[in-house]
Amino acid sequence: MTVAGMKIVVIGAGIGGLAVARALALRGADVVVLEQAEAIREVGAGLQISPNGFAVLRALGLGEAVADVSVRAQAVSLHDYRRGQVLQLDLTRLASRDYYFAHRADLIDVLARGARAAGVRIRLLQKAETVTPGLRPRVDLANGASVDADLVVGADGLNSRVRPVLNGSSAPYFTQQVAWRALVPNTSGRGPEARVHMGPLRHVVSYPVRGGTMLNIVAVQERAAWTTESWSQRDDPMAVQAAFADFCPEVQEMLAGIETVNLWGLFRHPVAQVWHRDGAVLLGDAAHPTLPFLAQGASMALEDAWALAAALATGPDRDTALQAYQARREGRVRRVIAAANGNARKYHLSFPPLRWAAHSALRLGGAVAPVRMMRQFDWLYGYDVTCDE
Repeated sequence: MTVAGMKIVVIGAGIGGLAVARALALRGADVVVLEQAEAIREVGAGLQISPNGFAVLRALGLGEAVADVSVRAQAVSLHDYRRGQVLQLDLTRLASRDYYFAHRADLIDVLARGARAAGVRIRLLQKAETVTPGLRPRVDLANGASVDADLVVGADGLNSRVRPVLNGSSAPYFTQQVAWRALVPNTSGRGPEARVHMGPLRHVVSYPVRGGTMLNIVAVQERAAWTTESWSQRDDPMAVQAAFADFCPEVQEMLAGIETVNLWGLFRHPVAQVWHRDGAVLLGDAAHPTLPFLAQGASMALEDAWALAAALATGPDRDTALQAYQARREGRVRRVIAAANGNARKYHLSFPPLRWAAHSALRLGGAVAPVRMMRQFDWLYGYDVTCDE
């Protein structure tokens, strides 16, 4: 099957949508991206691009541009919320050094410019209302217009219009965890390291972005009170400061620098059972939302983007290609989601003897077998979707 000449509509100008648009356009497809917002923008937030995700950016010809607006990571360290460092993972020991901390808006900007340079048309203020699969799947827009295509890609995130068409409605459940996200000036001069401060029923992740001038902070707390699943909900900085008032001075200093903060509830969504039907296909969070405890949301969307484009380029027909795409991706994303869920439990140990024993084991492992500690991530970071075809 050839992708050249296919008319493809991508719903959503996020990371996965823009990446798959460029990947398909570079193979000769006629690609339109429909974005409901009036501009391509992202909330002020950081993200991590691990080597498996960066491999896609490099294969798309965008690696250098992304590296230029990112911070190359050197380490990830785990800290007890009061007693200091537990373990440092040396990222320079990875087979690939391409591990970066980036501001989401900077990555989106590079992807959007890359998509347009490949010939992709990005149409703003185009809200998809309904999607009808078929030989020529159709997207009906809120403005009354309709668009048909050879393929419709639902890269439209948690509130996807495509997912319920393929799977019916599903009810995510509240994990009884909430997360605050903020950016603060890097007044401490933090180097290229991500730090996780772990406490009872809470943890704080922080790392530098934008040339090291800012720190991205994600603070997670377990609590019964429900919070809406939206990144755009604002909260009072004093709320997050109070929630972590017993953490170490380093955390207190970071949180004291917060001027604006967003709060959202963490909900667990099932992986979609059906990823495609009659020319409509899911990608990224629309297919497999994950909790933010393994920093793989962006990288999984990038892997999906490459895998979908490659399947369409090599499959004998559209529907067989889409079957191959789901078969290739589903097992991996389920493993990533399970690992992320496991991290949430490890970070929040509340029984002091259990927390002490777990942290002691990490310290010992890091001191005695640092290489082995890193090798446990080979399945994740060492995977290159651009070579595994």
